[in-house]
Amino acid sequence: MSTVIEQTVEARLVAAAPRMHSVAATLHYDRRDPFAVRMTFPAPATLEGVEVCWTFARDLLTAGLHEPEGHGDVRVRPYGYGRTVLEFHAPEGTAVVHVHSAEIRRFLQATSELVAVGLEHLQLDLDHDLAELMRDAY
Repeated sequence: MSTVIEQTVEARLVAAAPRMHSVAATLHYDRRDPFAVRMTFPAPATLEGVEVCWTFARDLLTAGLHEPEGHGDVRVRPYGYGRTVLEFHAPEGTAVVHVHSAEIRRFLQATSELVAVGLEHLQLDLDHDLAELMRDAY
């Protein structure tokens, strides 16, 4: 069984101009980091011209489907019928994207089949992680 789920989603970038550009962003989940989700944007969609990846809590994405969530660099909220807004805040500015809620739900369903919500802690090997930290400390 795979330990990773990747799903491409259509992300509509909200810009100052009236039109919105769509890009193929990738949602990524790895059971080895069971609390986290990554969203990667391709180089052409970024100001720097390099691929950009944001990491945030799976719970944040789940909760943001139903009501505004997040107070830090990543915020998620429902928007109208069938869309979810993700805001990514950085010192350089804020990126706002719209994603079809159904795509997010499909991704979250796949992640919960891989690692059930509430059982993420069973995927962690804290003894191994602590040993790795201590090894690097010497």
